[in-house]
Amino acid sequence: MSQFFQIHPVNPQARLIEQAAEIIRSGGVVVYPTDSAYALGCHLGDKKAVDRIKRIRQLDDKHNFTLVCGDLSELATYAKVDNQAFRAIKAHTPGQYTFILNATSEVPRRLLHPKRRTIGIRIPDNPIALALADALREPIMSTTLILPGDDIPLTDPYEIRDLLQNQVDLVIDGGYCGMEATTVISLLNELPEVTRQGAGDSSVFEAY
Repeated sequence: MSQFFQIHPVNPQARLIEQAAEIIRSGGVVVYPTDSAYALGCHLGDKKAVDRIKRIRQLDDKHNFTLVCGDLSELATYAKVDNQAFRAIKAHTPGQYTFILNATSEVPRRLLHPKRRTIGIRIPDNPIALALADALREPIMSTTLILPGDDIPLTDPYEIRDLLQNQVDLVIDGGYCGMEATTVISLLNELPEVTRQGAGDSSVFEAY
C-alpha cells in the first residue's frame, strides 16, 4: 500500500519533501508532479526500482529515461555539454523541455538507449520537483506517468493512488500540473533539433 502525501504546490513542506527523498534513497518508486505532467521517479542507481517502473509502464530497453535535476550545477556530471548547448539549456530552464545529450560514464548503462549513449536532462518549473531533487542532492530518474494503452498522462493524484497503490511506494498530491509531455530538444548536433513537440514552445529554438 503506497503512502500519500499532500504537498503544497507553491511552498512545499520541507518535512514531507525530506520524507519523500528518503523513500527514493531507500529504493522506492514515487509519483510526483512536474510542470508538464505527473511522473514516476526513483534513485538513478537502483536497478530494482528502475525495473519496477519499466513493468508499470511496460517499457522496453529502448526507452530513454530522463534525469530531472534541481539546477544546472549537476549537468556536467551526467551529460557532455559544450558551451552552445549549455547556453541553450540555461536560457530555457526551468521549463517544459527535455534535452537529449550524450551521457557521461556517471549514468548507469541500463538507463541509456542500447545503441546510443544518450540521456534526457530536464529542470522542471515545479517547486515540488525542484525541492525533491535538491533534497536528494542528485537527479531523479524519471519518466512521464502514462500507463500502457493510454495516450496522455494521468492527472488526478487520487486516481493515480487507486490504480497504482500496490505498485509504487508514494504518491505525491501536488495539485493539477498539466497533461502534456515535455517538448524534446536534441542537442547532439551543432543545431538544436525538435524531436517531440509537447508543452514547451519549440519556436524559441529556431533562432539557434
